[in-house]
Amino acid sequence: MKAGFVNIFGKPNAGKSTLLNALLGEKLAIVSSKVQTTRHRIKGFLNKAGEYQIIFSDTPGIIEPKYKLHEKMMQSVKSALEDADVALLLVDIKDNLEECDTLFTSLKLKVPAIVVINKTDAVRPAQAEAAKAFFAQQPYCKKVVAIAALQQSNLQELLDAILDLLPDGDAFYNEEDLTDLPTKFFAGEMVREKIYELFGDEIPYHTTVLVNEFKEKETLIKIQADIIVQRETQKVILIGEGGKMIKKIGSLARADIESFLQRKVFLELFVKVRPRWRDNELFLKEYGYH
Repeated sequence: MKAGFVNIFGKPNAGKSTLLNALLGEKLAIVSSKVQTTRHRIKGFLNKAGEYQIIFSDTPGIIEPKYKLHEKMMQSVKSALEDADVALLLVDIKDNLEECDTLFTSLKLKVPAIVVINKTDAVRPAQAEAAKAFFAQQPYCKKVVAIAALQQSNLQELLDAILDLLPDGDAFYNEEDLTDLPTKFFAGEMVREKIYELFGDEIPYHTTVLVNEFKEKETLIKIQADIIVQRETQKVILIGEGGKMIKKIGSLARADIESFLQRKVFLELFVKVRPRWRDNELFLKEYGYH
């Protein structure tokens, strides 16, 4: 049996979360067109009884930290580098390939790496082939696979390449499990995803979501969460005139949470102001950024 940790690395917006969801056939990681949507390391397990258990990790896009929240995000990338058995180095084919190469070289990988060239459906075949040739000659690269994660194109070739490099071993987790994170974590992430969808460039980066209550009752699951912002003006925008926006966030998030849990959900949201929470160690710890 094959078993091991396959961790996904790359620049922001390369499509890491989309790839994780596509490989698992389940939406575990939230997705947005905005950079730095992923803030935590999210593990998802792909099992085939008696044959393999692949523990995939989606990681935050690699950036130069500007405040403590960024530092926490990069620490989760570091931990993923340390326990990987195989690294997936994800490239958006429209990015500067030499910049991606410099980034991957700086990781100083000690494990075999597959360069995964994503979004190849958006370019001519010749451009995809040129990108494959460029990365194939790099010393950290064991194999190059071109995919289109959103269209779930060529994922079997990628899976075969992963299994070729994965070590033999026993399963690390119960084969019935999909992740090691608590269900309430995903409820909070789905609320945060709606903020990314509904608001402009600034607001999402100043917010986080804290799930205070997650109670399973006979007929439904009751969830109460706080949306944390840095300024009163942001609170006003999130609530909206007559509570219009907070209701919209709640309605859209509830639908996704119900689909994920296959249960009816009562979702209650509040907006709270915590000045400079992104640079406050105590707040970051309370909000799950360890």
